Amino acid sequence: MTTQSVNQQPSETAPKNPVHRSGRWIDNWDAEDETFWRNGGKKIANRNLGISVFAEFLGFGIWALWSIVVPQLNSVGFAFTIDQQFWLIAVPSLVGATLRIPYTFAIPMFGGRNWTVVSALLLLVPTGLLAYFVSRPETSFGVMLLVAATAGVGGGNFASSMANISFFYPQKEKGRALGLNAAGGNVGTAAVQFAVPIVIAIGAGIALERAGLMMIPFILLAGFLAWRFMDNLTSAKADFRAFAAAARNKHTWIISFLYIGTFGSFIGYSGAFPTLLKGQFPQMTLSIAFMGALVGSLTRPLGGIIADKVGGARVTIASFIVMAIGAYGAILALGSGNFILFFLSFMLLFIATGVGNGSTYRMIPAVFTVNPKAAAGCIGIAGAIGAFGGFLIPRGFAVSNQIAGSLIPALYVFIGVYLVMAVTTWAVYQRRGAPMATAKI
Repeated sequence: MTTQSVNQQPSETAPKNPVHRSGRWIDNWDAEDETFWRNGGKKIANRNLGISVFAEFLGFGIWALWSIVVPQLNSVGFAFTIDQQFWLIAVPSLVGATLRIPYTFAIPMFGGRNWTVVSALLLLVPTGLLAYFVSRPETSFGVMLLVAATAGVGGGNFASSMANISFFYPQKEKGRALGLNAAGGNVGTAAVQFAVPIVIAIGAGIALERAGLMMIPFILLAGFLAWRFMDNLTSAKADFRAFAAAARNKHTWIISFLYIGTFGSFIGYSGAFPTLLKGQFPQMTLSIAFMGALVGSLTRPLGGIIADKVGGARVTIASFIVMAIGAYGAILALGSGNFILFFLSFMLLFIATGVGNGSTYRMIPAVFTVNPKAAAGCIGIAGAIGAFGGFLIPRGFAVSNQIAGSLIPALYVFIGVYLVMAVTTWAVYQRRGAPMATAKI
């Protein structure tokens, strides 16, 4: 008995090792075990993260593709009204926001690698349809709206990508990994808005179909890389209790409301900015429109870093105030026809939305300290609801233009909403005597 016990001891204390099965499934994944993490776990996780960032980059880019295509449609033979143009910009955000929660649960159902292959290849649908229909000016608005709606699958990719990567990393490294994944996706918006005006203008005339065709080789590459090098984790399980716990907590809905103002504004302004430039300052080149999405993407990590030092609620309040200032600057610019002030005001808006994205996300674990599972559910719900801002802002501009013949009323409404959001953040998380004030959110 003694000999058997001694002989068994090494196997009982031996570190876990990932067990690889066919179909690139991995059993026995335990990222929290430091030995496991050092002995290959980190390498596998980083490999999956790198491909995920690339696929997410493409997803965001295709989600934003119509933002840079729409301002060019009438120059190639279409005759869409301003209201119709804003519908084409807004509907991909509406579809993308709606898909985010079901896409989150796709990872446990199908596997992270498997779903990344499928979700990447699904991007061939919106790009192929765009390439076909933008060269046919006889296409009705209704058909074009359906084509634009298919781009929403790119927005859904964010949720599944973030959920998948969260399963690979230990708690202490999730923030960095998810931050890189999110930032890589956001930059996709800027990349598309920078590249498309250049690619479609090569040679004589405007070849708008290239906006879709240029993405197809990259989509195929992403699908291949995911199929060849990514992995599925059998330990990735759907946590419906986390979503249920989050849905019952009022702070989930408060933070979701705030996230409409930060992330929703980023998506909404990113989508609308090229059309606003084309409509208000037609003499300016659309190639500068990418600057907004770029600065908004790059300042998102900065918001998290500052929030770590001074608190997420304080940074979020400051972000809303700066967003209100930026919107007021845009009002002054529209009134005077001053392009420089208009452009700089929108850059300020984009910077504030980026910082606010990071700080609002940083608030979630602080708010849900006693219930980390609910925090995970809150992230999923807030990410989906926040994306609806990408629909509301373009439609706000459209209604404002239709009723008043100007964008200024919409901007005044946005200012009012930002101030309400700032006061809400203060009242719930900073006001002396508030239940959450002592938690240093």
